[in-house]
Amino acid sequence: MPDVHRTVDAAWKLESAKIVASLTRMVRDVGLAEELAQDAVVAALEQWPVSGVPDNPGAWLTTTAKRRAVDHLRRSQRLERKQEQLAHELGQQHGPDATPDAEPDDVLRLVFLSCHPVLPTEVRAALTLRLLGGLTAAEISRAFLVTETVITQRIARAKRTLAERRVPFELPEGDRLAERLSSVLEVVYLIFNEGYSATSGDDLMRPGLCLEALRLGRLLAELAPREPEVHALVALMEIQASRAAARTGPSGEPVPLHEQNRGRWDQLLIRRGFTAMLRARETGGGAPGPYTLQAAIAVCHAQARSAEDTDWTRIASLYEALARILPTPIVRLNRAVAVGMAHGPQAGLDLADSLLADAVLRDYHLLPGVRGDLLARLGRHDEARIEFRRAASLTKNAAERAFLERRADALGAAAPPGRTLGQAAHDFLNREELDAATRRSYGQTLRRLCRTLGEQLPLTSLTADAVTRVFVTTWGGAAAATWNRHRSAVRSFGAWAALDDPAAGLDRRTETRPRTRPLDSAQLDAVWDLPDLPLREKTLWRLLHESAAGVSAVLALNVEDLDLDDRRARAGDTWVAWRSGTARLLPRLLAGRTRGPVFLSDRRPGPARTPGPADLCPDTGRRRLSYERAEYLFKQATRALDPARDGYTLRRLKPRRRAR
Repeated sequence: MPDVHRTVDAAWKLESAKIVASLTRMVRDVGLAEELAQDAVVAALEQWPVSGVPDNPGAWLTTTAKRRAVDHLRRSQRLERKQEQLAHELGQQHGPDATPDAEPDDVLRLVFLSCHPVLPTEVRAALTLRLLGGLTAAEISRAFLVTETVITQRIARAKRTLAERRVPFELPEGDRLAERLSSVLEVVYLIFNEGYSATSGDDLMRPGLCLEALRLGRLLAELAPREPEVHALVALMEIQASRAAARTGPSGEPVPLHEQNRGRWDQLLIRRGFTAMLRARETGGGAPGPYTLQAAIAVCHAQARSAEDTDWTRIASLYEALARILPTPIVRLNRAVAVGMAHGPQAGLDLADSLLADAVLRDYHLLPGVRGDLLARLGRHDEARIEFRRAASLTKNAAERAFLERRADALGAAAPPGRTLGQAAHDFLNREELDAATRRSYGQTLRRLCRTLGEQLPLTSLTADAVTRVFVTTWGGAAAATWNRHRSAVRSFGAWAALDDPAAGLDRRTETRPRTRPLDSAQLDAVWDLPDLPLREKTLWRLLHESAAGVSAVLALNVEDLDLDDRRARAGDTWVAWRSGTARLLPRLLAGRTRGPVFLSDRRPGPARTPGPADLCPDTGRRRLSYERAEYLFKQATRALDPARDGYTLRRLKPRRRAR
């Protein structure tokens, strides 16, 4: 039995793309096509242990799946002519082991379908691995370090979106081909990059994803042999994959490119990359595309016998050309690295510093990592150390975090900087005179400053220009009330720490709050009738409606504030009262708790985000539910009820004022 399972699994991974593509052409529904293909897999698991494994397992699965498709179409009473055509097509098969009909265009159509721009990028990646890679939801979830449920939901959402939008199963033509091909290549390269430099987890690489992306790229090159960018992407991935064995040290730590043992680079993959690059050039003829330029950069590295032999001047010029056609912050950051190697660290640092105000790179760990490297080469070790520490705090990959910490330690002990930004923020937030709500609000502002500027930044180095840059990249597009709240927090912190006003570069914005219109009775009934509502949301929403109290006041309630018999609770200098609807729900929500916040978050806080005692439940270890999270959940739950599809805000639960 285990041998049969392995055979079925291997056959599915090899043939799934062809089977699903062929079925999609028949039934014109990729979700249904995959269900029918999976039915064939189940049939194989049931029959092969008894009848034996067929000589051609892929053909057996294809034929069985097509028979089920014909049965489905007959049951659905589709057009008779279509039934006859499909039955005739199936009749051309001479038994379950016959070679399946070759329809390479079907697989290419499936590629374009699974990577359609109507789907979010992460959803495209999951669907592509499912349909074209034959991976299970569990395998995809392990690859991307998310739960299996998340992947299952992404795939289901993708199929539903494709069906609702009636995305055709066709090959795009003309100008649409280039646009759609770009989306396909983006997904394949995203999968490769997640395997080559894992964004989270303990390991630097996930080789399985790299191999899967390479397989998809090679398949795409066979299906679209006249597209130079396809061959260029394959060349880029082949050459990058050739370095896999040299990218990590004995303990899994990252090894920078210039320190790698080039004798461990895979020469077969390099030769395959060179061959793919030649095909890209032969089929090109016009201006090179972004993958052609990136592949040319990879070729420069592969051709250098040692790090010292690398032609950094050419690489810098290639990045300059790439930045002209693909001016993304990541490309510009890579260009800064190349310029720093070709023309000196100060030239590279100037380019890297120009990216500090880019919101896209706000929490991207490689920006402070690059700055740290350039600063270290300039001998500015104290600044470099801060940047490496900040980069380590931003990355979610354990191996990379440890590497960055070691780079910081290697620069030697820092001169005593006096008070740091992180220490001052901690002391400021832990003052006894701050109430829980103010501490939480100030904490959001100061955590962002520490995250962007580094906790190790000497407090005396906190300038108004640096604070302004943080505000512009983080809250530049926020509402006036949000901007002013964070500005007020910075001013309070600066006054407490006896600093020159760190908010000097921040003008107060004029607040124009639109009038909030309460939900009418029909809208409220629709809210109360929403299915499968968690008890916490039911209770919070009822309490907000029945009490007419502010959202912040209700979320700040503690269990010990409640008087369940009188149906009221102390909230500062006022009282929050409720009626029977809330009274029925509150005891169930509390479940015997006698202390701590009434409304709790779903999870326990991480070590780096432990709230103060006032915001932590001593019984469950969970923190107080935040306004932002409560608002998000209400908007998500009511999105379908809102004609604008934005979802309602919690303030709209306030009852209407009665006319006098």
